[in-house]
Amino acid sequence: MHTLNLGILAHVDAGKTSLTERLLHTAGVIDTIGSVDAGSTQTDSLALERRRGITIKSAVVSFTLGATTVNLIDTPGHPDFIAEVERVLGVLDGAVLVVSAVEGVQAQTRVLLRTLRRLRIPTLLFVNKTDRPGARYSSLLTSITERLSPDIVAMGSAQHLGTRSATTTPFTGADPGFPGALTDLLTRHDDELLTAYVDDPAALTHAPLLAALAEQTARCRVHPVFFGSAATGAGIDALADGITGLLPAATGNAQAPARGTVFKVDRTANGERTAYVRMVEGTVRAREVLRFRSPDGREGEDKVSAVTVFEDGGEVPVSAVRAGRIGRLKGLAGIRIGDSVGEARAEAGRRHFAPPTLETVVVPVRPQDRGALHVALGRLAEQDPLIAVRRDDLRQEVSLSLYGEVQKEVIQATLADEFGVDVTFRATTTICRERPAGTGEAVEIIDTDPNPFLATVGLRVDPAPYGSGVEFRREVELGSMPYSLMRAVEETVLSTLTQGIHGWQVTDCVVTQTHSGYWPRQSHSHGTFDKSMSSTAGDFRSLTPLVLMDALRRAGTRVYEPMHRFRLELPTNTFGALVPVLTRLRAEPGPPEMRGALCTLEGGIPAARVHELQQLLPGLTRGEGMLESAFDGHRPVTGPVPERPRTDHDPLHRKEYLLRTVRRVAG
Repeated sequence: MHTLNLGILAHVDAGKTSLTERLLHTAGVIDTIGSVDAGSTQTDSLALERRRGITIKSAVVSFTLGATTVNLIDTPGHPDFIAEVERVLGVLDGAVLVVSAVEGVQAQTRVLLRTLRRLRIPTLLFVNKTDRPGARYSSLLTSITERLSPDIVAMGSAQHLGTRSATTTPFTGADPGFPGALTDLLTRHDDELLTAYVDDPAALTHAPLLAALAEQTARCRVHPVFFGSAATGAGIDALADGITGLLPAATGNAQAPARGTVFKVDRTANGERTAYVRMVEGTVRAREVLRFRSPDGREGEDKVSAVTVFEDGGEVPVSAVRAGRIGRLKGLAGIRIGDSVGEARAEAGRRHFAPPTLETVVVPVRPQDRGALHVALGRLAEQDPLIAVRRDDLRQEVSLSLYGEVQKEVIQATLADEFGVDVTFRATTTICRERPAGTGEAVEIIDTDPNPFLATVGLRVDPAPYGSGVEFRREVELGSMPYSLMRAVEETVLSTLTQGIHGWQVTDCVVTQTHSGYWPRQSHSHGTFDKSMSSTAGDFRSLTPLVLMDALRRAGTRVYEPMHRFRLELPTNTFGALVPVLTRLRAEPGPPEMRGALCTLEGGIPAARVHELQQLLPGLTRGEGMLESAFDGHRPVTGPVPERPRTDHDPLHRKEYLLRTVRRVAG
């Protein structure tokens, strides 16, 4: 029996949850197919998912197809919940990307396939909703070739499109044109196959072509396309055969040291934390002590109290979960999403999609719920670390990072339903970034006015290439002072850079420690430790932000705002009305492409203005305009620089306050 960990991905409303239901029915796991609209599906188990009719959290369900056990992971389709998709990608053996036969290739569809190809995850395409009015076949294949990938091949034909009697017929070797289409596609990626075809075209029969198709699909070179309807069941059998015949099974040695990845964390009804783990190698057993590591270097260990795996639509308790399987581990109180278990090393900073670009302040309706809100947000951050809870103790405010307004509504409903905390939100703002504009350097010497701390710290800030993050270096010898003091400087540098001159996170820079110095541990003649004569880590943690902000101020920073790349399709005769609106929204459109009655326009637009453009577009284009957009990096802000409220009491002005305080205490 083979195991396949399969992801179902799609743009919202393409029908991936309905496809999951149909596959479960085909495998005999469920007798009645659930409805997204009725809230009766297997994988949308949250009450909020059932009410809204969308997938919010990834869910795992297992079934058997022939000799293959499929662990199917249903993921959200709405872009506001792309973080859920990101966490799933690292545990997949293959994927099915669902495309609507009516709406066709959409913005999220393109983002998803681009990411799947970059990560080399074997992917099948399933064109769903062939029974809906407006369903397409030939024109949609052309669109997929142009907008997704030219490396596709249709695996069957479709009849009676747009009706409930729509059917699909799988191609065979006897179908005119199919062997030739396969040969043309496969020989583009395989020189040996091309040579064999040139030497003897008749030798490439249907069987070796299908074997080559499976091999190239497994290498993510080509993408077979299946047509059908999750609602009626048309084409599902052919898709099931493609899943088991074209996608590679999980690999891994169950006898090797344990190694796995945590892609989801939730809690049981009694509050016990559970971790969803894809085992890459080895075996994890109940009641064993398991080590885990996070990408930021945090380590821990705890005893696994229980193990369950997914079988035939449910969960069953087992004594162990082995390589290739997905298990649910209980008892690991300190484990988080993204941690590696066993011998695995987590990949620091790995990202597949854009980070959140929006931020909002969450306010409890009842002031007495402030403490409960902090606890609840901590629980939500366990399940979605990218919401990035940011506390301002001075203002008694909490900020959250977001992907969009729908995510904000879901958080609000979750806080009310699961934690009994009613909240409101302030206006959503865009998250900007700061980057050094030049080089700046500062130093404070121990026992030298105006330095009030028993520490010497010198730092230089240099700009670094876009996307490089933050790097800390030393031009001082490690032995120049205790390592604990060195670590205090490095850790404080990284934490201080979360808020720069204008309050935004500082990135793409190199910070170099240029000076160090300390007073060794001193005591009075009777042997008692005297802190006033001895340097401590606290001295370095207090001094480092002041030096760093001085250096950053001398370097100067520029604020960068997130940008989206957009693509607009609209009637040609509405283009003139759209131009002044794009100008007002600070968009940077390229030259329009006019094709008869249709105009296509591409360009860049600030992320903060995308939502407004979406709202205005129907009125400007008589309801016929279509907008696609996706994150496309950052660019310098033009005009007034947006300031972000600080949470650290502003280190730029804190030095004078500290100096006055120290001098007053001294006498």
